[in-house]
Amino acid sequence: MKLFSVFLPSILILLMSSAVNANTQLDASEAFDEMKSLVGVWKKEGKKSPNFSVIFELTANNSVLVEAWLFNDKKHSFTMYHLDNEKLIATHYCPQGNQPRLALSANSTINRLRFEFFDATNLANLSHSHQHSLGFEFSHDNNKMLRKESYLNGVKEDFSELQLVRNQ
Repeated sequence: MKLFSVFLPSILILLMSSAVNANTQLDASEAFDEMKSLVGVWKKEGKKSPNFSVIFELTANNSVLVEAWLFNDKKHSFTMYHLDNEKLIATHYCPQGNQPRLALSANSTINRLRFEFFDATNLANLSHSHQHSLGFEFSHDNNKMLRKESYLNGVKEDFSELQLVRNQ
């Protein structure tokens, strides 16, 4: 009986904490709604970069978010975000000619979205350079964000960050 009285509270605590974790996991549609708040024109923070901007816009009856990078007023690359049933997918159309697909990570939060590589088209070998991860950290004022990404080239992963501010 004493053993039961010791283990029962522990089991109840474990069950309650797993139920809380299941309820707090970010839903893909919630994450997509957060991504939709990015619609507009973004520039690098603190640097005069008139030749660079990132534009987010909705298309396909608001079911796809398009992220377009512009250099010297020419489109450089695109990333398309959309729901795929219970998943949020990002497909990056890279100037390298490949198209990595990334899925929203289970450890994402509403303020920190992280996408992880799961496959690619036109990528003959995973050792060839390709986008391998992508993430967004949103500020409280909704006019700043940190965009993180990594590219994998062979065994080396290169990370970069870009602090962006809303321009329009």
